[in-house]
Amino acid sequence: MSERETLIEFPVRFPIKVMGDAHPELMEAVQGCIDEHIPDPDDVVIEQRASRGGRFVGITLTFTATSQSQLDALYRSLGRCDRVRMIL
Repeated sequence: MSERETLIEFPVRFPIKVMGDAHPELMEAVQGCIDEHIPDPDDVVIEQRASRGGRFVGITLTFTATSQSQLDALYRSLGRCDRVRMIL
């Protein structure tokens, strides 16, 4: 698969925001996606923030992205998680 054109110059520190249900399965699923698509887990900074009502949680993953295909695969993988409601 060839790398499609992108405006992003790789490698680059890249944040992905995930919003989902406040449930332990959410973080487990997100961690599984990280393990699958980011080769150096020590490179990932994870920040979590609960919603005011506590029903939802926001997770920001910041890591060194190496290619557009890596980002695309990570977004697709996160999108398949049942507890994820939105990815930015």
